[in-house]
Amino acid sequence: MPMSYPQSYEILIVPEFTDDNAPGLQGGGGDATGASVRGAAAKGSDGGGPGAVIRSAVVTATGETGETGYPRYAGEGMVADIDPRTQAVEGLLIDGSELAYGLSARIAERDRRQRDTDA
Repeated sequence: MPMSYPQSYEILIVPEFTDDNAPGLQGGGGDATGASVRGAAAKGSDGGGPGAVIRSAVVTATGETGETGYPRYAGEGMVADIDPRTQAVEGLLIDGSELAYGLSARIAERDRRQRDTDA
């Protein structure tokens, strides 16, 4: 039986004050959406400016369920639990550390044509 949730997302790490309509946050297969995911154990960041993407990664479904109970995605140094209904990042590790305070994780479902050309 096929999985009912997207198989791939692009995760964008942005300064927390960035709004969803800022330039550079639209792309892939749809609007960038997400929730703040913070952690004290991570390293800080210079913060960038409004709309600045600090880091991005393409993550694909692992077939596992994360500690949050949501599907787990992994790739390019990121491991994320993503709620497929709301498309919110519910848990995130970047290079084994939690996300720094002041940063936010946004996701965008990747367009099928883009996935096909990446393969």
